[in-house]
Amino acid sequence: MRDVLYLEELTQAETLLKPQRVEVLRHLAEPRTCTEVAARLEQTPQRVYYHVRQLVGAGLVEQVAERRVRGVNEGIYQAVARSYWLSPRLVGRLGLRRARDELSLGRLLDLMEEVQADVAALDRGAPELPSIGISGEIRVPPDRRAEFLRDLQGALQDLFTRYGGAEGDAFKLAVACYPKGDNDDD
Repeated sequence: MRDVLYLEELTQAETLLKPQRVEVLRHLAEPRTCTEVAARLEQTPQRVYYHVRQLVGAGLVEQVAERRVRGVNEGIYQAVARSYWLSPRLVGRLGLRRARDELSLGRLLDLMEEVQADVAALDRGAPELPSIGISGEIRVPPDRRAEFLRDLQGALQDLFTRYGGAEGDAFKLAVACYPKGDNDDD
């Protein structure tokens, strides 16, 4: 394992700079299987394996061994370095890509998985769970899509600003906006 890996490739930095992957990488400072990391992070092995494959593809993690468990080969992975440094030339480019990532379907899937995990962790025995669920359809002409997204972002930013203090009950807000599929007209 190297002490430092200097990242000069945008794809490597983008792969690394996701909170879930940073946590996976932190647990791979020592050789471990995806199942072992998943138990430590209280996640499914499949989810951890997905992130490990992304990290391996970016050259940030490597498979160091393999073992057979109940007739299945299980990889043992380890981070390639103890720390990672970003090239200064990447820093300005990351922000642009991150803004585009917020508009990606991959980000939407990550968000939905996060909401599902949060809801599953709620105490169903609590006397009151104040929550709201709203779903609807909005039709926006193609030439007004950017305007619509700006308006939606502005309305949400207004809520975050008005209710973003340090006092009171914490609520998590997740909004998903995506194209309605053609087969949803049933």
